[in-house]
Amino acid sequence: MLTRRRKLRIDTERMILRLPQHSDFRAWSELREASRAFLTPWEPVWAADHLSRKGFANRVYWAARSQAGGVAVPLFMFSRETGEILGGITLDNIRRGPAQTGTMGYWIGQKFARQGYMREAIQAVVHHAFSVLDLSRVDAACLPENAPSRGVLEKTGFKYEGVAQSYLQINGRWRNHVLYANLRGDRRGRTDIG
Repeated sequence: MLTRRRKLRIDTERMILRLPQHSDFRAWSELREASRAFLTPWEPVWAADHLSRKGFANRVYWAARSQAGGVAVPLFMFSRETGEILGGITLDNIRRGPAQTGTMGYWIGQKFARQGYMREAIQAVVHHAFSVLDLSRVDAACLPENAPSRGVLEKTGFKYEGVAQSYLQINGRWRNHVLYANLRGDRRGRTDIG
């Protein structure tokens, strides 16, 4: 793992995770557009300029500033074999001091779903959070009916912690979310929904 701020790159068995670059625009926008129907039930409403070059440039600048400032690690996921963009994963809202925590969010292109890429990416980002960033906790939330997302969190060591009412506005509506967390050195054992 390379940890210099501007050259952040995390290598996994099948992927390279790195900050977005301006040259990623076309591949990113094509994958997002091709996966629109697959993604929109689980995401906030896309801004009018979501797939525009200008909107993407703002995303690249935000990613660089956030990573340099230590408040987020926004990464795109690329296949080591083909170089294709597969999706994205972000460790955001990094809080220091007594909290030492961050919140993880992720998405994957429809044609790459259910192939283990997200499990691999989550494991790599959580390892980076604990071993490089020295965080104590990584949390994540998803819609209760999002079985694939819940499954990947549980398979990567996240434990169910409860339900947050009206947690995020998803697809135009305030929605409850199930909350999960992964703790460094977790000894809680399995915590299932009752």
